[in-house]
Amino acid sequence: MLKFHAEQFKLQLAAGVPFAVGSDVGPFPHGTQARELELMVQFGMPAADVMRADLINGARLLGWAGQIGELKPHYYADVVAVPGNPLEDISVLEKVAFVMKGGTIYRRP
Repeated sequence: MLKFHAEQFKLQLAAGVPFAVGSDVGPFPHGTQARELELMVQFGMPAADVMRADLINGARLLGWAGQIGELKPHYYADVVAVPGNPLEDISVLEKVAFVMKGGTIYRRP
């Protein structure tokens, strides 16, 4: 199934189909959603486009555009920090070291 989905993903990417990552987990257990982002990079989407699909387009998909998905004044923002640059290595998103949700810190290094 992975091979089939990878081929379909590549065809959609080549056709310019817009992508959004939503709040459903799909085939992965909860807490492992970063794996989907890694696969998107592995199968040809640039990491910056993956991040846009996850944050900005994901907010649009959920009907929250203009409220979440970006760090801007008056937006709701949950913040995570990872030990590296996800634009260079998307897998660092699996190693969240800091979490702030609603202004409360839940995890710190």
